[in-house]
Order: sequence, then structure tokens, then C-alpha cells
Amino acid sequence: MAEILLDPDIRIWVILPIVLITFFVGLIRHHVVLLLQSEKKTDRDQVTDSQVLIKSRLLRENGVHIPKEGFLARKHFFNNSQTGFFKTTKRSSRMQNPMGDPTMMMDMMKGNLTNILPMIVIGSWINWTFSGFVTTKVPFPLTLRFKPMLQRGVELTTLDASWVSSMSWYFLNVFGLRSMYALVLGADNSADQSSAMMQDPMMSGGAAMGMVPDSNKAFKSEWEALQIVDHEWSLESIEEELMSRPARISDAGPAYTKDKHV
Repeated sequence: MAEILLDPDIRIWVILPIVLITFFVGLIRHHVVLLLQSEKKTDRDQVTDSQVLIKSRLLRENGVHIPKEGFLARKHFFNNSQTGFFKTTKRSSRMQNPMGDPTMMMDMMKGNLTNILPMIVIGSWINWTFSGFVTTKVPFPLTLRFKPMLQRGVELTTLDASWVSSMSWYFLNVFGLRSMYALVLGADNSADQSSAMMQDPMMSGGAAMGMVPDSNKAFKSEWEALQIVDHEWSLESIEEELMSRPARISDAGPAYTKDKHV
């Protein structure tokens, strides 16, 4: 197979513009998401339930470091059959239908606007503007199975699978600029378009925030997990263990006092 020589101008007029367009579109998308992001109200009961579950889990995992009386007192607070938190607290089901809440529908539309629309518009424009260009070549041989992924828009059966088309170069930048976005905008940014591609459109835009987990089921599971925990204080005989250890001899030598009159 004959070797292909690319025009050096492709680096300036194809490769570099696609990189810059992809990068700046991600920056614009990040700021648009921040502008369209609606303020989410925090449910007090939901925060209380999550904190109680965390405290109960910490008690199960680290209860061996407190005396048995303290462990039983905390366990009584959570699991008592009459006054325990997990037995007396009943939460009403807060499962909401996203199609029936106008706020959630608006958030879902915003998510689709910022996630799906830029991908379609920029991808179509790049495919129309830079159609038929071969941009670069990967520095290792590839099999023919990689041709549909790396040579989108260039349907040549005789072309080596290591060559990358302009459309595939755009998708490589979509996934490859993730570290650059994290460096410029921070780890928690909305510029990464690859996450939008892997995200379910029905769950984007904050619509999933309405799906609150069932607290009653979580309380029942945590009650059962805490109920079977047996307490064994790990520091019960710590004094005897410390006293039984041999005393360490200091390496500094015998202590002495210096005569202050000398």
C-alpha cells in the first residue's frame, strides 16, 4: 500500500480549527449551564434522614472504639422498638412524576438544550465544512475494525485503518479535552461533552433530582443491619496491655546537671 503524504496546510486549516472550536464550545457550554441552572430547594427531612443513616453506619463500623454503655445508648436511640428513630419515623412517599412537574420539565428541556443541541449543531457543521479530509495518523497499526470509528466521512476501502478523518478527529477531541477542561475550569465543570453523550436525556437537566429514595426502606435496612451488630470494646484491656510492655531505654545516655557556678 502506497504511503500518503498530507498537505502541511491541513494542520493549520483543519486540525487546529477543530481543536479550538471544540474547546471554546465546551467553555461556552459550561457558562450557559451555569446561567440556566435553577436553584434547587433542599428538603429538611431528606437532609435529616441522610445524616441519621450516616451516623448509624458510623456506629456500626466504629462502635468498637467506645464503651459498651455508649454503644447501647446510641443503639437504643436508633433501634428501640417503641421510641427508636428508625421505628417511630415514617416518611411519606415523595416520588414525583417528572412529566407532571413544570419545574422539572423545564430543567429537562434546559439539559437537552445544553447537552444534545451543541453536539448535533457542531458535529453537523464540522462534517459539512471539513468533509473528506484526512487529518492525522495514529503511530501504531490498527485492524480494519477501527475504520468505522476513525474514518467517519471517508469511505475508502483501500485506506489504511490508522488514518483519522476530520469527523473522527472531532470526536477524539470531545473525549480528549476532558483534562484540559478540568485544568481550566476545575474538576466540577459542565464543559465536558463526553459526559453529555453518555448521559440519559431523560435524566439530564436535573430531572433525576425529583426521584427521591424511599427513606422508609432505608430505615428498615439500616435497623436490621444495626440490630445484628454485637459490641466488643477494643480498648477494654488497654491499660493491662500498656503496662505489660517493656519500658524503652533512652539512647540519650544518663541525665546530668551542669553546675551553674562553673
